[in-house]
Amino acid sequence: MKKIIKNGTIATAADTYQADILIENEKIAMIGKDLPAEGAEIIDAKGAYIFPGGIDPHTHLDMPFGGTTTKDDYETGTIAAAYGGTTTIIDFCLTEKGVPLKKAIETWHEKANEKAAIDYGFHLMISEINDDVLAELPSIIDNEGISSFKVFMAYKNVFQADDATLYRTLLQAKELGALVMVHAENGDVIDYLTKQALAEGNTDPIYHALTRPPELEGEATGRAAKLTEMANGHLYVVHVTCEDAVEKITEARNKGVDIWGETCPQYLVLDQSYLEKPHFEGSKYVWSPPLRDKKNQEVLWNALKMGQLQTIGSDQCSFDFKGQKELGREDFTKIPNGGPTIEDRMSILFSEGVMKERITLNQFVDVTSTRAAKLFGLFPKKGTIAVGSDADIVIFDPKVERAISADTHHMAVDYNAFEGMEITGEPVSVLSRGQFVIKDKQFVGEAGKGQFLKRAKYNAALKPDTGKKLTV
Repeated sequence: MKKIIKNGTIATAADTYQADILIENEKIAMIGKDLPAEGAEIIDAKGAYIFPGGIDPHTHLDMPFGGTTTKDDYETGTIAAAYGGTTTIIDFCLTEKGVPLKKAIETWHEKANEKAAIDYGFHLMISEINDDVLAELPSIIDNEGISSFKVFMAYKNVFQADDATLYRTLLQAKELGALVMVHAENGDVIDYLTKQALAEGNTDPIYHALTRPPELEGEATGRAAKLTEMANGHLYVVHVTCEDAVEKITEARNKGVDIWGETCPQYLVLDQSYLEKPHFEGSKYVWSPPLRDKKNQEVLWNALKMGQLQTIGSDQCSFDFKGQKELGREDFTKIPNGGPTIEDRMSILFSEGVMKERITLNQFVDVTSTRAAKLFGLFPKKGTIAVGSDADIVIFDPKVERAISADTHHMAVDYNAFEGMEITGEPVSVLSRGQFVIKDKQFVGEAGKGQFLKRAKYNAALKPDTGKKLTV
């Protein structure tokens, strides 16, 4: 059935204007006034913004970690994402050394099949580079449509790869047309500081942050940037938290290095003091990299405004406080790393960013949707409102005021990291490929309706402008 969205204000990464949208056969068929309405369902969006569906480039659903598994799987996680205005996620597919990459991809398809309520893609973790891995990579990109690889510089003896692996991945990815993603923390020094803290009897959650200081994120970011420059490659730094890392990204971009940066809502509105909450409540805020001193928040906001950071991921990785986070009551290193953020990503960015004039409305659309679509081979199918694009659309009320709470969220986890935070604005209705997933704030979609997205190769033409000198 055709649909026409009327009376709303369309906002893209480039423009803001009033027009109606005709949806047909899962696509945006027309944009304009007085569109042919015969046989169409009319959706009145008066007083609302119309955004392209959010793209969350950083999620961990149904992921094993630290002897347990994330609480939100592909069903609960994607439903919560839809409530929050996200219509596409790109989840991280973990691999094991010595096991074919194809096997890991098959495992992740099994996790998502018949569960995902919105469209999804995969990033692929690279933990080793050898002849077998090199032989598989071309088909991973060309046949599987997975054109982004992640390398960990942290989690020693678990995920961490050495610098040679990162460098060789950068070289191979450039040749094949893939974007390399990096978790930038110095895992070796973190390992030393962690053992030192435990030996001194320091086991509380706050020591998770104190053993992962911002200097180690900055050092690793700078090292990854330098290796990218040497390889003449492409790099995307995930979950940037601090001034140290922003400086290294900015320096590299000013030199013309093809490097991009992502931050997350939690680093924009929460700070390290949350890990000091009594009665082990601080464990709710244990993730990596950790929350930082509050002074870093405005640095991150400014970096988004000035284009030094370009995307917002949720880094959704939820574990219950009871029974999961509590695994580390006697040892902070045993607290599963991660938090529930997928549902509140866009609303927090709108409320704290647009409403407080830290970023513009069009920048909001860019960092929550459009830029990720361009970087990860989905544009213009996803990430914009244009004729021929998928009808992934968010009808967003910019005036409603509410408090975030675990009592009202739709994630499976037993707490909300932003509990009690007062925000302005929320999605009212969300369409995925022209079909309602959320309608009048109620889930009307269906688990399993989400489609796997085979993504295009990385577009090297997106390389930063070497003439634009950015300052922190």
